[in-house]
Amino acid sequence: MNTMNRTELADFLRRSRERVRPAEVGLPEGPRRRTPGLRREEVAQVSGMSADYYMRLEQARSPQPSGQMLAALARALRLSDDGRDHLYLLAGHRPPAGPVAGEEIGPSLRYLLEQMRDTPLQITSDLGDLLAQNAAAEALFGCACTLEGQDRNLAWAWFTRSRTREAFPAEEWPQASRCHVADLRAAVARRGGDAVSTELVERLLAHSSEFAELWAEHEVRVRRGAVLRMQHPRVGVIEFAGETLLTPAEDQRVLMFTPLPGSDGADALAVLRAIGEEHAALSTL
Repeated sequence: MNTMNRTELADFLRRSRERVRPAEVGLPEGPRRRTPGLRREEVAQVSGMSADYYMRLEQARSPQPSGQMLAALARALRLSDDGRDHLYLLAGHRPPAGPVAGEEIGPSLRYLLEQMRDTPLQITSDLGDLLAQNAAAEALFGCACTLEGQDRNLAWAWFTRSRTREAFPAEEWPQASRCHVADLRAAVARRGGDAVSTELVERLLAHSSEFAELWAEHEVRVRRGAVLRMQHPRVGVIEFAGETLLTPAEDQRVLMFTPLPGSDGADALAVLRAIGEEHAALSTL
């Protein structure tokens, strides 16, 4: 837990209380209501805590509330997800995990994949499962990535599939391995060691001694961006910047790949796009 900001928490609770009408929480308006919103004792009643404790929260002189108590307050005050997260942070707690999407890709992300034809884009899960990619990404990574079977997990493919590694310079393999493991370690912790992440880690430990050695080091590093070099069988070495973009879902992210300024990456991507379009046209004949 972090430090509690009692003054800001008190003000946020008071302002939030004033925005909730009694009817919204199943209470009668009652006569002679002199203040807008809920009374302190009504918030305490709805959230299941003593009126004295809630009063001390608003007076900035309470002990740190528990996560369970904050969840009850968030429901009583009808806070949005953003408001709930703000409440937790002011109280010195980490906010609950956000919404999850699983393997379902929303229409906005689908539209993004279709419209950004010139920029390779991939959508992955937080564990590194490749869920979708546009044609430009398929042209760039088709030799190293797949949407099928367990090989679609980027870490699994990296540690168990030689074809994946061969698409990248050998001198960069050690650092790439560390990045895969450190990012997966962070994702497993965020998920609380759920069944899906646990099963993936157990499979990797059983099939890769390199993964097992790196996993034992307990290094954590969330993948946000990096400069990558790829040895493509059709156009040779390509250098590009990889960026991780946030999505509304806690368990999905967008990976975007752009040529480095001054490099010939844009020309190489144009060649790959032309090859991809030619293959697509031939497949329709």
